[in-house]
Amino acid sequence: MTQTNPDADDIAGLAARFFDAIERGDVEAVGACYADDVAVWHNTDGLATGKAENLKVLSGLVRGFPERRYEDRRLGVFPGGFVQQHVLRAVRRDGARRELAACVICQVAGGRITRLDEYFDSAHVALFTA
Repeated sequence: MTQTNPDADDIAGLAARFFDAIERGDVEAVGACYADDVAVWHNTDGLATGKAENLKVLSGLVRGFPERRYEDRRLGVFPGGFVQQHVLRAVRRDGARRELAACVICQVAGGRITRLDEYFDSAHVALFTA
């Protein structure tokens, strides 16, 4: 398939590195995917947080869910970013299995994520963390 966006392969590669790093629990590699001034927003609270706070939350997810997989990844690349729909399937420390469907839209500049907007059903988040 020929792509009309010359940066599409680079953006798709960034998306893969980002989600693969979360799966591995490599918070440092996730941080390397972010611009220093990244804004991370979730529809459930409407607030944007910065890089340090997001990586702290991610570290908690890694500790609480030692097994994580992004399955059913559906990636779309557009000039300046990407959108990915997926199902996060994870296993908590106590062995409980959880899953959360989500959609993530990212703006990209200079090879890094400058803004991440994540959408998911708040009722499913409550079940995921219960």
